[in-house]
Amino acid sequence: MFFSTKLMKFKNLKHCFFSRKNGVSKGLYESLNCGAGSNDNKENVLKNLELVCKRIGCKKESLITLKQNHTNNVVCFNDKSDVKNKLVGDAIISKVKMTAISILAADCAPILFYDPKNEIIACAHAGWKGALNGIIKNTVNKFSEMGSNIDDLIAVIGPCIKKENYNVKNDFYEKFISQNEKNKKFFQKFDNEKYTFDLRGFINNEILSLNIKNIDNIDRDTFSEQEFFYSYRRSRVNKEVDYGRCISVILMT
Repeated sequence: MFFSTKLMKFKNLKHCFFSRKNGVSKGLYESLNCGAGSNDNKENVLKNLELVCKRIGCKKESLITLKQNHTNNVVCFNDKSDVKNKLVGDAIISKVKMTAISILAADCAPILFYDPKNEIIACAHAGWKGALNGIIKNTVNKFSEMGSNIDDLIAVIGPCIKKENYNVKNDFYEKFISQNEKNKKFFQKFDNEKYTFDLRGFINNEILSLNIKNIDNIDRDTFSEQEFFYSYRRSRVNKEVDYGRCISVILMT
């Protein structure tokens, strides 16, 4: 379990970037796999989600997850009537108290946001595709639409794959460079047409470019820290058939 010191100071707020520890799943999914989209035993996933609810302090039906597809789509909860589970999107923004919103990840970055003045929370799933296609900008724009002043926002970037373990090819590199030449700084060439990519650096830059100054990073590497995290890329390197997902949650009381 990992926490942001910037968010912990708010007594009306609960949050956690959960590790893979202290769950019931077995084998490849050991142990707190919260990914219903994995091939894990569904009963074990549901038990793990119940454990998350107990630790975060909400009812089972109040833990909201998304059908994540690496999109730039933001789901909005203005009041309780808006709250539904398993909507399609890669971010949630919410004014609703006692509803825990969450993101699943296995190398991609979970991002939690909070506006303490207006009491608005958000979570976003930012892999390379979502980050490049505007999931962060779209989430921040929703804060503005809901009355937030950008100066009040806190953004916390959770555990994700580190640059040294994120190897990509030239076509990946070109996607970023074609959007903005300045994106070259997030790549380091190490072989003919091969690069490392700094996902965390790219996300931090995106958040800063939106004039959010209050940023926190849980600087842990999902690829190398197998004891704590699931990793899609590690599963591919190890030729494993599937992988679990860690959950990150934020809740207003």
